[in-house]
Amino acid sequence: MSDDPKRPWTQNRRFEFIEWKLFWEGQLNRSDLETQFEISTPQASVDLKRYRDMAGDNIAYDATEKAFVPTRRLVPQFLVPSADRLLLQLRALLSAALPRRDVWFKSLPAIDMAPDLVRHVDPDCLRVILRAIRTRSAINVEYRSLTNIRWRKIAPHALTFDGHRWHLRAWACDRHDFRDFVLSRIGQFGEIEAASYDPEDDIEWGTRIKLRLSPHPGLTEDQRLAIQRDFDMDDGRREVEVRLSMAYYFIKRMNLDLPDLPATRVQLCIENIDEVDAAIAAAKEEGRRRIAERMLQSR
Repeated sequence: MSDDPKRPWTQNRRFEFIEWKLFWEGQLNRSDLETQFEISTPQASVDLKRYRDMAGDNIAYDATEKAFVPTRRLVPQFLVPSADRLLLQLRALLSAALPRRDVWFKSLPAIDMAPDLVRHVDPDCLRVILRAIRTRSAINVEYRSLTNIRWRKIAPHALTFDGHRWHLRAWACDRHDFRDFVLSRIGQFGEIEAASYDPEDDIEWGTRIKLRLSPHPGLTEDQRLAIQRDFDMDDGRREVEVRLSMAYYFIKRMNLDLPDLPATRVQLCIENIDEVDAAIAAAKEEGRRRIAERMLQSR
């Protein structure tokens, strides 16, 4: 019913809004439709009538509240209820990444989040980097690592976010290998230049592996059950698929590289860490082999 090709997308969107209000706020007024979508009162009335004709078991009018309310039989047909999506929207709202209008609460619940130290990225630099990725080109950048500051010629082919900061996945023209560069540590930059490399040689980037996570063995049984619920585990385990080049960042962000931390701080363990380490080592070796072969052929 929700996929009727004859119905305009804009009306489907308004039907989704109706179900969102019913599901998350528990009531809806005609004026909510008028305000959110800037439509006339007659159009809002038509939308409500059509929705009730299609999904009358979902909605009822409460004369006391003077509002439409959900019935106990509510089964959304246009909305896919997702707590993760809603909480992500609230987080985006707090960080100013999403305008207030795009969050459909009439009155927001009290919300806040711990400050995040955002690393500065020069928009002009990012613009040139995106062009280099798009054209498979190289760019000279002044890169400030923790040990030195020097100009490097790199050919970026992807952007990655480790949960705290953005990186470039790039071909290092001086080292003849693929590695990560912290985007915020790029100072000055030069013009786009031609580059000879193949992103397919970045085996660590192109290969994915599943990390098998389980509650830390140092936890009590009750604590283990709490962690299983926290991370929506199935039979005490949760699998997370990552690129080999991103596995290190995930492990570091989750404190899984710090064995001396208390179990209640770490909370998780990786059951197949040896498999992960072996896969990374094999990918590095295969990458070196392919790069050496390609460079030999280009001579």
